[in-house]
Formats: sequence, structure tokens, C-alpha cells
Amino acid sequence: MAKLIYVKTSPRKDRSHSSRVAQQFVESYRAAHPKDTVEELDLWHMDLPPFDGDTIDAKYAVMHQKAQTKGQLEAWHRVTAMFQQFAGGDKYLFSVPMWNFGIPYRLKHYIDILTQPGLAFNVSPDGNYTGLVVGKPAVVVYSSGGSYRPGSGAEGYDQQKPYLKIWLQFIGFKDIKDIVVDGTLGDPAKAKQIEESCLKQAKEMAKLF
Repeated sequence: MAKLIYVKTSPRKDRSHSSRVAQQFVESYRAAHPKDTVEELDLWHMDLPPFDGDTIDAKYAVMHQKAQTKGQLEAWHRVTAMFQQFAGGDKYLFSVPMWNFGIPYRLKHYIDILTQPGLAFNVSPDGNYTGLVVGKPAVVVYSSGGSYRPGSGAEGYDQQKPYLKIWLQFIGFKDIKDIVVDGTLGDPAKAKQIEESCLKQAKEMAKLF
């Protein structure tokens, strides 16, 4: 039995294009893998600890192999607990809308909490980084009002997909698949056609995930 962790990053619920496609993925996954479990992490309903001074200092204490103060230990415990929850999955699904060419701030906050030395990555004395979240596949459902595909002329504005892919690769993911629901603010007929195609793609992809 495997665990699929679904990280939800849009507050718009069913009005979110990325969430609708991701939900289709989850429904198809449950049907194809009835013995597996699905844990949903809704970032808008999670108590994300602040990444404040104690947390930053705790991070550097770990990196430089120094003792942590009481405040740093408490901050680090919150970070470790959240990372362990995330790392407890065998497979991952993310639904990620584009916000101002990038990702929602709650997702950035979550990434800043998770990406810690000794947890998500190791760094060697010579400065080489190694991701520690390995051997786990991920599917990311992206949505955006415009189109930023190769050849669109707007590729340079896309700070959503490249950033998330770099982060996943940095912490150890290698098997990363995308479903792109774009042009949602364009021609309604075309937008509907794109979403329907993505829903079918999600349904089929989940069966083999």
C-alpha cells in the first residue's frame, strides 16, 4: 500500500482550474489504486509556522554543526514535524495556479519551511548539494490565465513552472510529470477545450501512477 500526498495550493476550491484537474486525478487514482491512501494537504488550512529569526538561525546552526538555543530548538521541531508529514508520502500531486507569473505565497512559505539541511537536502564540505527526497514520483497540475508555452513569445514571464521544477529537482525528485491548464482567461470555448483535454490526461495518468 502506498500513500499519495496531494498538496493543494489554491484557495479557490472548485473555482480553481488546477484544483478541478487535480481532483479528477485523485478520483481516478482512488479507483485504480483502492488499497492506497490519499492525504490532502490544503496549505490554506494548515498552520504554517513563521520562518522567523529563530528558524533561520536554527537552520544555520544545523548547517554549521553548532548547538541550537532553546528558541531555535522549538522552531526546528516545528519545521521537522512539517517536513516529516510531507516526506511520509510515496507519491505526490500538486495543484499550482499561477499568481503574478509565479506561485501562490502560501506555497512559497511551505517550500521555505520544507527545504532544510539534513531534511530535504545535504551539503558536503566542498559545497555540493544532494537532495534527500528520492525515489518518489510527482505530478504537478499547473494553471494560468495566459499561455507561456514554447513559441508563445511569453516564455520569459513564466516563473511558475521553472521554479517549482527546480525546487523539486533540488530536493531529490527525478520523475516529475506536468499537466498544464493554460489560457483560462482567453477565449471561453478554447479554454474549455484545454481543460477538458487536461481532465482526460489526468484521468489516464492517474491510472498508471
